[in-house]
Amino acid sequence: MRIAAFQRLALFDAVDAVGDVLARDLAWADSQGIDLALFPECYIQGHSYNEAIARRRALSLDDPALIALVDRCASVRTTAIIGLFERRGEAIYNSAMVVKAGRIVGVYAKAHPLESGCTPGTDFPIWPLDDWRFGINICADLRYPYTASRLARQGAGLICNPINLMLRPHKAEMWHKPAIAGLQICARHTGCWVMASDVVGSNEDGWLSYGSSAIVDPNGVVVAKAKPYSEDVLVFDLPDQPPERGFGRKASLIAT
Repeated sequence: MRIAAFQRLALFDAVDAVGDVLARDLAWADSQGIDLALFPECYIQGHSYNEAIARRRALSLDDPALIALVDRCASVRTTAIIGLFERRGEAIYNSAMVVKAGRIVGVYAKAHPLESGCTPGTDFPIWPLDDWRFGINICADLRYPYTASRLARQGAGLICNPINLMLRPHKAEMWHKPAIAGLQICARHTGCWVMASDVVGSNEDGWLSYGSSAIVDPNGVVVAKAKPYSEDVLVFDLPDQPPERGFGRKASLIAT
């Protein structure tokens, strides 16, 4: 299975512009034989820790703007994971939707949101793709080992981690290396492949993201890492066979 992690500039309150970029990127991914493409956390509307902003930006899955965006993916074979603020009634979730052939085939909601006003998700679905199964953890979820463990126990061989590390400059630098290390710990802990997709750039408040997109093998080896401070795409061909099913191949690696 061929996977790709897209590291892209963060856009804010620009769903149509994001749709243009997604359509372009997914057309390219399809031409390259990409089976699964990962995009950053809250990519569609732009991330924020402010409840009022998140609530204003949130879209329900049947919102015409979101339906129009998803429709633009109908002609490509590539499955995409795309982050968004999702509205469910009065509740707001930090979610990632799985899009295939112009349809939303599933959604994961962040179990441990740091965003003010976001409701924690409680479900940990996995999806089949070719001979593989994949699941999603979003950003800070990886700080809680059980979130990835639940996916591994259900047979996931790949954990996809949309992230958005646009932070105040001193925090952005502080979290850049630990973000990669967190992916390595997750891989060793679960025996799964792990890939992350981050934003780059800055916002009007001076916050910035270095870009911490990476792909890590089940032994914790970083097999692909995005260039910092720039847009990038990581492409990797996973083995024909997923890792052995089951969780915690090597318990001693959990503490490394």
